[in-house]
Amino acid sequence: MNDRTLLSHAGRNPAATNGTVNMPVYRASTVVASSLAEYEGRHDKGLDEMCYGAMGTTTYYALAEAMTGLERGAGAVITSSGLSACTMAILPFVSAGDHVLVTDSVYGPTRRFCDTVLRRFGVETTYYAPGMGEDIERLFRPETRLVFAEAPGSLTFEMEDIPAVAEAARRHGCLTLMDNTWASPLFFRALEHGVDIAIQAATKYIGGHSDLVLGVITARTRELYVRLKECMIALGETASPDDCYLALRGLRSMAVRMRAQQESALKIARWLEGRPEVLRVLYPALESDPGHALWKRDFNGAGALFGVEVKESSGQAIADMVDNYRYFAIGASWGGFESLVTVSRPERSAFPWQGRGTLLRFSIGLEEPDDLIADLAEGFMRLNRA
Repeated sequence: MNDRTLLSHAGRNPAATNGTVNMPVYRASTVVASSLAEYEGRHDKGLDEMCYGAMGTTTYYALAEAMTGLERGAGAVITSSGLSACTMAILPFVSAGDHVLVTDSVYGPTRRFCDTVLRRFGVETTYYAPGMGEDIERLFRPETRLVFAEAPGSLTFEMEDIPAVAEAARRHGCLTLMDNTWASPLFFRALEHGVDIAIQAATKYIGGHSDLVLGVITARTRELYVRLKECMIALGETASPDDCYLALRGLRSMAVRMRAQQESALKIARWLEGRPEVLRVLYPALESDPGHALWKRDFNGAGALFGVEVKESSGQAIADMVDNYRYFAIGASWGGFESLVTVSRPERSAFPWQGRGTLLRFSIGLEEPDDLIADLAEGFMRLNRA
């Protein structure tokens, strides 16, 4: 089944919901049983069906079913945020004394989790350069349990050779986890490229409307899924049925939105490359990007999020440019219908960030790209006047 067709039909069953096209919102804590025998037999439930509200309602399981199909996985766990998806994907597979490998361009809050919570629990983290590829082999130890990858990297958009990293991990008996939010399963099939656990901040393209916070973890095997769901139950981690409904709504238009946003992002990124104020544009879909060959080999498309390094200017000049955009709002997150801009400050452990100017991050929304280009051009005029 084509992904666009799957997104229109997955996770809904009108015959089971009185003919409604959309899955209703099932809000529930208590789920009653018809007999004592049924109630007492529920100790094996909660993995795949409604048992108690904190383990997931019918709306939750509809989203989990849809994401499992989209990722081509064996099961999906829905969490309360993208960050909780990153952290909960790690926790079931590490213990005190273990070691994990994490890409140095990882999402900042994931880094903080490794440097604080995991460290306090006796789990050591080594950060690796995202360009290592199969050379990551030399970083494995007997106590290494997993590799946490992200491609392209957060803020600085370095590509990784995910199949090579996953193959090295498999040779050492380790799992490969990947934050695949930038591309989504539409543009990169993580599980089909050797990844064991694919992570999504459903807050971004899956939601698509900047009105929910949600995470998804999809496992390649049933065994991995069970361990993830059991960890979720043990920690009391859950996802709101209302947010699951919004994510299901977002899924229906996801393919159309992402294609349109990719087209606009590529047009704008190419225009930015020609600006004298710009040192470089960090976007793997550009032919000039160092990671373009890997992106072209493995990916079916590009997220509409990229970095722009602007020549060194005063803080006031940057503020004059950014504060007065008409269409680019200043805000965190991305993947919604609106365009956004922020200033990025990359954190590094394994290799230093080589930036020479101010790094901006742009998320391209659904506006007319020529309007966005005009807005950016006016911004550069303010920058040059400062």
